[in-house]
Amino acid sequence: MTSENNAKGGFNTRAVHAGQAFEPRTGAVIPPVHFSTTYAQDGIGGLRDGYEYGRGTNPTRDALQEQLASLEGGKHAFSFSSGLAAEDSLIRALTRPGDHIVLGNDAYGGTYRLISRVLGEWGITNKPVDMADLDAVKAAVADGQTRILWVETPSNPMMKISDLAALAEIAHAAGALFVVDNTFATPYLQQPLSFGADIVVHSTTKYIGGHSDVVGGAVIVNDDELAEKIGFVQFAVGAVSGPMDAFLTTRGLKTLGVRMDRHSTNGQAVAEFLLQRPEVSHVLYPGLKDHPGHELAAKQMKSFGGVVSFRLKGGEAAARKFAESLRLFTLAESLGGIESLVNYPSEMTHASVKGTELAVPEDLLRLSVGIEDEQDLLADLKQAFGAL
Repeated sequence: MTSENNAKGGFNTRAVHAGQAFEPRTGAVIPPVHFSTTYAQDGIGGLRDGYEYGRGTNPTRDALQEQLASLEGGKHAFSFSSGLAAEDSLIRALTRPGDHIVLGNDAYGGTYRLISRVLGEWGITNKPVDMADLDAVKAAVADGQTRILWVETPSNPMMKISDLAALAEIAHAAGALFVVDNTFATPYLQQPLSFGADIVVHSTTKYIGGHSDVVGGAVIVNDDELAEKIGFVQFAVGAVSGPMDAFLTTRGLKTLGVRMDRHSTNGQAVAEFLLQRPEVSHVLYPGLKDHPGHELAAKQMKSFGGVVSFRLKGGEAAARKFAESLRLFTLAESLGGIESLVNYPSEMTHASVKGTELAVPEDLLRLSVGIEDEQDLLADLKQAFGAL
C-alpha cells in the first residue's frame, strides 16, 4: 500500500486524518468498516479502484496502511495479522536459504524463535550480538552473506538503546538491509527511517492498537523495490489483518500521541520510584540519567516510553512474589495497553530463549505502565514491596 500522504500537519493531526476521508455518500465522518471479501467488477477485469478480493486489498486495511506510512515517515506500509506474521513475511520476501541475519542478543524471544527455529530450517543462519558494541556488530556482519541487520531499540525486556544511525551505516557498508523493530518506541517517539533504517516493523498489538483488544503487525518502507517484494508475499501468503482488526488499529492510532505522552510520564515516575527502593538492584529505563543509553535515547526519541524493567535483590523468589502481589498491575503477557501490566519474562514472554545467549535474568520483571493516575500506580507498587 502506497501512502498518498493526504493528511498534512503535525503527528497528532496526521494520526487523526491520514487515510480517514469521510464517506462521500452519507458524509459519515468515520469511514465504514468494509467486511466484503469480494468486489463486483464492471466486466471481466473491470476493477473498481483496484479492488478485487479481500486478501489482496480492502478499503479499511488500505486506510490503516496509509495512516501507518504517514506516521512513520514512510512511503509504503503493510498491515499483517500479527507482529510475527509481519516479521516472517518480510524475512521470507527479502532472504533466501543460505542468507544470514545478525540480531541483538537481547531480541524479543518470539523473534529469535522465528529466525532460529522456523526460518533456520529453511536455511537462514543467524548471529546474536550486543548492538551497543559496534565493533562486534561489524565483525558479525559478513560481507555478501549477511542479508539483514535486525535491531530493537529500546529492546525487550532489557531496555537497551542502539545507535540507529551508526548501525545503518554498518549494515549498508556490508550490503545488508537494516531492519528496526520500533514497537516499544512507536512512531510518535522515534522514526527509524529518518536515521537510515530500510524497514520498520511493529507489533501493532502493543502501543499502536493501545487497548489490548486487537492483534496485528506492520511493515513500513520507503524503497519501491522492497515494497513490491513485501507486498507480493503479503498477497501470496495472506497473513493480512482483517477489516475489524484494521479498524480497531486505526482507532488506536488516532490517540497514540496523547497516550504515549501519558505512558512516558507515568513510566518516568515509576522508574524513579523503583530507583529509591532498597529491594531493587537495577532499574532499566532509558529516561534515567544513569542508564547507559540515556544520552543516545534522548537524541533518538521524543521521550522514553512506558516500559520499565527492574531486578530484585531477592532473586527469582522475590520477583515471583512481587509479580503475584500486585493488584492494579495485572499479571499478563503483552504490553502497550492503557492498563498497567506486569510480566515475568523468564517464564512468560521469553521462555523460548531460556538456556540461550538471549535468556532473561530470573530476577527481572517488566512493567508496562499504563495511563492510570500516577499515585495509584505507585501505591500498588509500594504495597507489593510490603508483601516481600
